[in-house]
This record gives sequence, structure tokens and C-alpha cells, in this order.
Amino acid sequence: MKHLLLTLMTTVLAACAHAPDNLPGTVDGEVFYVQRMALPPTATLQVTLQDVSLADAPAQTLASQKGPIKGQVPLPFHLTYDQKQIQQGHTYAVSARIEVDGKLLMISTERYTVDLTLEEKPPVKIRLNPVR
Repeated sequence: MKHLLLTLMTTVLAACAHAPDNLPGTVDGEVFYVQRMALPPTATLQVTLQDVSLADAPAQTLASQKGPIKGQVPLPFHLTYDQKQIQQGHTYAVSARIEVDGKLLMISTERYTVDLTLEEKPPVKIRLNPVR
């Protein structure tokens, strides 16, 4: 009986350990700017999740969302990524930009690091600054 119970518990624990790998990971948040201005109807928002671990190599994009801006700030975003791409000891960050007709209007100038190992991730608030 003990052997059967031990086998059953081991199977359940193994299944639980692998479940998060099969589900997509998500990062949610909002983008804002403090300038009082209305964006043109052709403005687009792009939010990107990247592996920024290597200083001497381009960042690897894990997820990106791009589309027309609907409404006013704060602008919500939802990124979905493949958890199998996450590597222990790597650093991940979210960035954002607003373009109008292909020209950069605003961009995040700070690093917004996210801990992708957390099951419940706090929402990310990204501040954009105008491009001069």
C-alpha cells in the first residue's frame, strides 16, 4: 500500500512540475506618458519582451505586441511567451515605443526588468519619453 501511495504521489508531483512548461507565460501591464497631448489616429504602440542578458549581443525577442492605439493613456498590454525559452540566470525586460506613420514619437528609456520565474507577476508600468 505504501509503495502504491508513493508511486501515485511521485506521478502527481512530476505532472505538476511539468505543467507550467506547457502553458504559455504572460506579462501584463500598461504604458503611459506624462505629456498632455492627443496622439494622431495613425499612432501605433509596440511592446516587446526581450532576453537582455548578453551585453555584447542583440537582445532576443520572446514576445511582441503591435497595433493601433485605441483610447488614452494608460494603454494596457498583454504579452504571451513560450516558457520553454526562459533560461535560468538570464535577465528579461519589457520595452515600449509609439510610432506615427513609421516615425518614432515616444520610447521607453529605462529598463523594466521582469522576473519570469514568478507564477504571479506584478503588472509592469512603462513610462514613455518623447523623442527629440
